[in-house]
Amino acid sequence: MNLITLITMAMVTSTALYMINIHIIMKPDTNKLSPYECGFDPLGDARTPISIQFFLIAILFILFDLEIVLLLPTPWSMSTNPPNTTITLIMTLLTILTLGLMYEWLQGGLEWTE
Repeated sequence: MNLITLITMAMVTSTALYMINIHIIMKPDTNKLSPYECGFDPLGDARTPISIQFFLIAILFILFDLEIVLLLPTPWSMSTNPPNTTITLIMTLLTILTLGLMYEWLQGGLEWTE
């Protein structure tokens, strides 16, 4: 099969699947539209917005987890690279992260308000 045949088959398949999807009539069920909370009755609306502080703390947690992953191979790097290079890179990474954390702290981004 040549390239034009493969592209044509892909386009026909994707168009057919799209047309089938458009024509299927979906009747949403009230049970499917309600939030599921481990078998309990819902306590409130499941679509209420979450506080932005939650996302900020989550992103900072992920950032500092990545810091650990980046610092983990340091002992192996010390034996393969010159120690001055390794220490310089580690100190640069820690300085950037510390300055970013201080900036967030001074801006009030870490204060949890209700």
